[in-house]
Amino acid sequence: MRIVTRPDFDGIVCAVLLRTAENIHTDIHWVEPSEIQSGKAAIIPGDILANLPYSSQCALWFDHHISNKPEDPFNGAFDIAPSAAGVVYKYYQQNGKIAHQYDELINHTDIIDAAKLDKHQVQFPQEYPYILLSMTIQNNGYEDIPYWNHLVNLLMKTKIDMILEDPDVKVRCDQVIKENAEYEAHLRQHTKMDHNISITDFRILDIVPQGNRFLSYSLFPESIASVKIRFGGTKKESVQISIGRSIFNTRCQVNIGKLLAQFGGGGHAGAGGCTLDAKTADADIKKILEIMFANKKAE
Repeated sequence: MRIVTRPDFDGIVCAVLLRTAENIHTDIHWVEPSEIQSGKAAIIPGDILANLPYSSQCALWFDHHISNKPEDPFNGAFDIAPSAAGVVYKYYQQNGKIAHQYDELINHTDIIDAAKLDKHQVQFPQEYPYILLSMTIQNNGYEDIPYWNHLVNLLMKTKIDMILEDPDVKVRCDQVIKENAEYEAHLRQHTKMDHNISITDFRILDIVPQGNRFLSYSLFPESIASVKIRFGGTKKESVQISIGRSIFNTRCQVNIGKLLAQFGGGGHAGAGGCTLDAKTADADIKKILEIMFANKKAE
C-alpha cells in the first residue's frame, strides 16, 4: 500500500494524515495532477490517492477539486472543501482512526489552500509560520523529494515553532524570504494588464522566478484574476499556465477549474493550472484569455 499525493502543502498534510491513520511506512509516491491525467503516473492496486485526479487503479481516493468531481462510485471521500487534507481528516475522524491532534494543522492548511489570506499575510508571510513553511515546497524536477518526506515526518510529531528551527527548513525559509523580495521586481517587469486580468509571461526568462503566488493580487489591485505563463522543463516543449481569481478583488466569475479542464488541466473554481504543447500554446492561451476577459459565470 502506497500513499500517492501531490508535492504541495495540502498534499504533504494529506500524507501526514494517511501515514497516521493507515500506519503506512513505505515511501510516499509524489506525482503532479497532469501525470495522472496523461497516464504517465504508474498507479497500482492498493494505492491511496489524495489531492490528485481519480485513477480506477487506486484502493482509496480523496480530493476536493471541482474539476475532479467523480461520476462513478469509489472508495474514499470527495467534497468541495477548502483542502483535500480536510476531506481526509473528516473521513478518518468519522472512522475513528484519527482524533483531534491535527486540528491546528488542518485549520492552517484550509486557509492556505483556499487562499483565505489578508493583505498583511500576503505581503509579510515571514510573520506567519505555516504560510512561510508552505512556500518552501516547490517542485523543481522532483529534486526535493527528500525534503518533502522530511516535512511529513516533522509535521507528524513536531510543533510548528520547532519545525521552523530545523536546519533544512530554516535554510529554505530564508531562501523564500529572499526570493519573495526579488519576485516583486520580476512581476512588475513581466506583467501586463488586459481587461482587468494581470498576465505574467515568464517565457522570455531562462530561469523561471519563484515567489509568493498571491503577491500579484496586492501589486495589481485592479486585477480580478492573474494568469501566469512559463515554459515547462529546459527543452521548452511544454507551456505551463496557472490562473487564479484575485483573493482581494472578487469580481471574477469564471470557474477556473472547469475552464482549464477543457485544456487538459483542472483545479478549483478559484484557481487551477494546465500544461500545453508549446507548438500550439499561443492559440490555446488566446482561447483561455478570451474566456477570462468575457468573465461569464459558468452554467
